[in-house]
Amino acid sequence: MIVITTPAGTIGRQVLENLLDSGEHLRLVARDLSRIPAGLRPGVEVIEGSHGDPVVIDKALDGADAVFWLAPPDPRAESAEDAYVGFARPAAEAITKHGVNRVVGVSALGRGTPWAARAGYVTASLAMDDLIASTGVAYRALTNPSFMDNIASQTAAIKNQGMFFSPIDGDRKLPTVATRDVAAAASRLLRDGSWRGVGEVPLLGPEDLSFTDMAAIISEVLGRQVRFQQITFDAYKNRFVGFGMSDAMAQGMTDMAWAKNQGLDNAVQRTPENSTPTSFRRWCEATLRPAVLGQSDPRPEASPPSSEGQ
Repeated sequence: MIVITTPAGTIGRQVLENLLDSGEHLRLVARDLSRIPAGLRPGVEVIEGSHGDPVVIDKALDGADAVFWLAPPDPRAESAEDAYVGFARPAAEAITKHGVNRVVGVSALGRGTPWAARAGYVTASLAMDDLIASTGVAYRALTNPSFMDNIASQTAAIKNQGMFFSPIDGDRKLPTVATRDVAAAASRLLRDGSWRGVGEVPLLGPEDLSFTDMAAIISEVLGRQVRFQQITFDAYKNRFVGFGMSDAMAQGMTDMAWAKNQGLDNAVQRTPENSTPTSFRRWCEATLRPAVLGQSDPRPEASPPSSEGQ
């Protein structure tokens, strides 16, 4: 049996879609069943509640062979560590109690870099990985750069102002990955019962691009001029505070962006094995262009560790 957390989120929903016809017994853990499309519910078991709740996760992992793990957003948490490590602690106990064989988690690049200890959400995510690995379960952390899908949260600014924003240097080339490719990697690992031990699986996308590069591609795909505007780190943090984030979580987002600007995501060398297929141009054509033209309502995954929350 495979347990899927966050089945209504962007990545979790795609994992569910990928596994529906796999023949596996699927168990979902969902706080709000209504957010799971009706077409994805038949034939799956659902446990309602938060997978950070000890009672809920204990019930969910009873009899589980494999688990897809993603920490959901908690914008008002007292700290990033609480949002990731604290949230995962009941799951770590349930993994041990029920003898779960394999866990695949969504995590972030950066381990071993000089900036990993000061990278906000990334720092907390790596600590969460360590907690899960300490249970002795076979664990694969999908270590991601920022998601292409984060750009979709700036659809209104792109449409109305012809701009998108970040505190990261517009000329710094960085890897990005499409959430569809993260979900595909997770689905393959969840179905494969042969792997053991603890490891990281970097997912780097097919190319490194700067925000200036992205602006040029977006402009070509939309047929209108779009430019990137760098903002200050203070303005970046204040934006999240204005959205209702706690000061600590807004600082965590800012620290993560600072670390990426220093080179956090550039430490892993791209290889054929860690280069995922979806290009930024293809993502823009499939997702951003319909969103800007009002043909869809993309829902970027909210604040996973590799997300900049843009």
